[in-house]
Amino acid sequence: MSYIRNIEDLFKMAASRPMSVVSVAVCADLHVLEACVAAYEKKIANFILVGNADKTREIAVEHNIDISAFEIINELDNNIACQKAVELVKSGRASAIMKGLIDTPVIMRAVLNRENGIRTGRKLSHMAAFELAHYHKLLFITDAAINIAPNTEDRKQIIQNAVIALNNLGLQTPKVALLAANEKADEKMPVTLECAELVKMHQEGDFGECDMVMDGPLALDNAVSKESCQIKGINSPIGGDADLLIAPDIEAGNILYKALAFLAGARNGGVVLGALRPVILTSRADSADSKLISIALSVLF
Repeated sequence: MSYIRNIEDLFKMAASRPMSVVSVAVCADLHVLEACVAAYEKKIANFILVGNADKTREIAVEHNIDISAFEIINELDNNIACQKAVELVKSGRASAIMKGLIDTPVIMRAVLNRENGIRTGRKLSHMAAFELAHYHKLLFITDAAINIAPNTEDRKQIIQNAVIALNNLGLQTPKVALLAANEKADEKMPVTLECAELVKMHQEGDFGECDMVMDGPLALDNAVSKESCQIKGINSPIGGDADLLIAPDIEAGNILYKALAFLAGARNGGVVLGALRPVILTSRADSADSKLISIALSVLF
C-alpha cells in the first residue's frame, strides 16, 4: 500500500483530481476566505460563497485577499444562507458544503432537513486527519464530533463511513484500531467487549465490501507504537502501524483530537461523512490551514 505520509501529499493528490466546487455557508470570515483562496491557488477547489456579500468583500479588501474567482450569493439571513448552500450541493452545482461563521447546529439543521437537505440512510460521523511529528504517516481518527455514545451497530456504521473514505483516498486496506483503555476484553470495561464483538463481526463478513484490517480492543500505544507491542508481547496485525483510530465515545475522541492539535501541534483537518456529499464542519476557531486541509479531504472523500 502506498501511504500518504503528510499533508503536502494530501494536497498533491487533491490537486491531481478534477477541481471540485464547494459551497460555503455564511462566508464572511477571514480564515474561511484565506482557506478558500489557498485551496483555489493549489487547484484543489473552486467556491460559491453564500452570505453577506458586502461584509465578505470588505474582509477581502481589508486583508488583501483576491476572491474575484468566486461566485458570491448575497444572503443576509444565516439560516437561509445555510439552506442555499445545501441546495447548491443537492442540485449538483457543488460537491461539498463548508461551514463558515455559523453555529454547527444551524448548518446541520439545513444538511439534515428531511425535505430539502442532503441526508441519506447512513449515520453521519466525523473523521479527522493528523500529521504528527513522530508518526510515519497520516493518522485518522473517528468520531470526535458527532456521535456521543455509539453502540455496536453505530460504531459499525462509523467504521464503514471511514473505511470507504480512506479507500477513496487510495488506502485500499487501512489498518483500523478499536481503542480502549487496554488490549484485553474485560467484563468490567464494556467497551472492550464491544471491540471484540466488532472484530468478530468483521471476521464473519458483516462489514460487507469494506476492505480493511481490524483489531481491538487496543490501547493507544499498541495502535501506534511497535516498541510498545514488543515490550508487552502483543501480536497484532495493527501493531504500531494504525491508519485509523476508532474512539469508544465522543469524550475520548474529542480529548484525543484536541490533545493532538493543541498539545502536539499536529496539522489537522476534518470532514463529516455519511451525507450525500462531505460536510466541512471545522470550528470557527480553527486556523486557515486546518480549514484548507479539511477542504482537501472533502475533495478526496
